[in-house]
Amino acid sequence: MTEAEIKSPAYSSSSAYVTFSLADETYAIDVLLVQEVLKLTEIAPVPGVPNYILGIINLRGDVVTVIDARRRMGLPDKTPDDSSRIVVIDVDNQNVGILVDSVAEVVQINADDIGPAPAVGTDQSSRFILGVTSRDDGLTILISLEKLLSDEEWELLRSL
Repeated sequence: MTEAEIKSPAYSSSSAYVTFSLADETYAIDVLLVQEVLKLTEIAPVPGVPNYILGIINLRGDVVTVIDARRRMGLPDKTPDDSSRIVVIDVDNQNVGILVDSVAEVVQINADDIGPAPAVGTDQSSRFILGVTSRDDGLTILISLEKLLSDEEWELLRSL
């Protein structure tokens, strides 16, 4: 991400982020995209979908597809436990659940404190990284949920 993109009004209009952990790393997503955070519930599998799609849940009558963030980001699998959460997000008017290891807090991050995404990993694994910021407890990686999946993958989720 370029400095101009980080400081653009669209990017800096929200400085509140929900932080969560995956594989002992801290990630953050724009709080405006988060609809709610759920304790782990029964997920009904859907046959014939990519392995990062865990299945679907019933959320007050709405069907929500759940994605395993670890698998999608190329991290090793982990059996969900009591601290695992499903973060329900709204991307392009579609609710999707993201399974994460735990949810920490809502934090304020100034656009000036966000550095560019590091040039590591493959284009596939780093395309959704917006930038990185340093906090008292270490680095926090900012994620673009819109880029977590390709356009074709978002279409697949809409069809479930």
